[in-house]
Amino acid sequence: MRVLVSCIPQTGHLFPLLPLAEAFAAQGDEVLVATGTDAAAEVTARGLTFRETGPPFGEWFAAMQARVRGIPGDGLPPDRVERYFLPRLFGEVGTALVVDDLLAAASEHLPDLILFDPVAFAAPLVAAKLGISAVQHTVGPVYAEATLDLVSDAVSPMWREFGLDVPPAAGIYEGRTLAICPPSLDPVARDRPRIQPLRPVDLPNSAVTPLPLTFPEPERPLVYLTLGTFSNTNLDLFHLVLGALADQPINLLVTVGRDNDPAVFGSSPANVHVRQFIPQRDLLPHCTAVIHHAGAGTTFGVLAHGLPSVALPQAADNFTIGDRLAGAGAAAVLPPAQVSPTTVRDALHAVLSEASYAESARQLAAEIAAMPGPAEVAASLG
Repeated sequence: MRVLVSCIPQTGHLFPLLPLAEAFAAQGDEVLVATGTDAAAEVTARGLTFRETGPPFGEWFAAMQARVRGIPGDGLPPDRVERYFLPRLFGEVGTALVVDDLLAAASEHLPDLILFDPVAFAAPLVAAKLGISAVQHTVGPVYAEATLDLVSDAVSPMWREFGLDVPPAAGIYEGRTLAICPPSLDPVARDRPRIQPLRPVDLPNSAVTPLPLTFPEPERPLVYLTLGTFSNTNLDLFHLVLGALADQPINLLVTVGRDNDPAVFGSSPANVHVRQFIPQRDLLPHCTAVIHHAGAGTTFGVLAHGLPSVALPQAADNFTIGDRLAGAGAAAVLPPAQVSPTTVRDALHAVLSEASYAESARQLAAEIAAMPGPAEVAASLG
């Protein structure tokens, strides 16, 4: 079987799709990953074939910024972020920038199946144009119908250009949907037809890798702070959390991302380590709790290890995921307007001292463990 993988060139959208792409390759399928050059190194490092489709993601945002003559989304309340960006940035701008390259790639590769991330709105259009089966691979909870109706309106002229009428939800639900969000955090997905669960992350290893650093009082609870790969430009938030927690009876491990220099945070007390990057799989087995931005990849890794958390949503679907975590009782959630040194300290104290947070997280870990893995799902799609 030939498989074409289409996603936007951002790690938060690419990484969730790679395990299934590798599973297809492992069962002998011919896999081509089509996205922007931002993702080329990560794709080829996995032994997969890369095809450039569309410009780097920064050019998407620049095109959007030129249209609105300002910072896209500036001043919007959190509950309107998705309704703003999905139809405009990913619908109008992204589809126009990608669709011709993706159509050329599909016409040459002649795939039996197009696997796409839910904001790669050019993929359902190309699949419909060429009569190819398309499978949506979610990267978080499924999007609300009202938001997708706005996307349909935004991309309708492009569908008409190719002689097609845009289907409901911009075409993303025309085929099967692989839902990676634990079922109890994604009630909308349960009501959709053709939903196939797919485990979002690797299960915790039985053998735990030693931490690559030490603390003078290792018996203290280890708290991990991360803002992922997209929201980690908010250095003020790192400074705020560090200042709020440095004197608390915990060990604090902070990763600031490969584009940030830990030296900008100055010297740290003995119970605090600041690093650029350490793989989550090496850290999470040692943690008692995590402070994070409620990005999907980080959230699912934290939950797979049954860890309670403090969520500080920053952008995109962070606010939706934060709301779902709060509703499930697995995290204390602080929207941007509520973040202060006092509220961060109080929230962390709550998740460390109230057993209900860890119990809720363990229940979600059991849901993740029960979901089928990439090899099983790849075989079912073959």
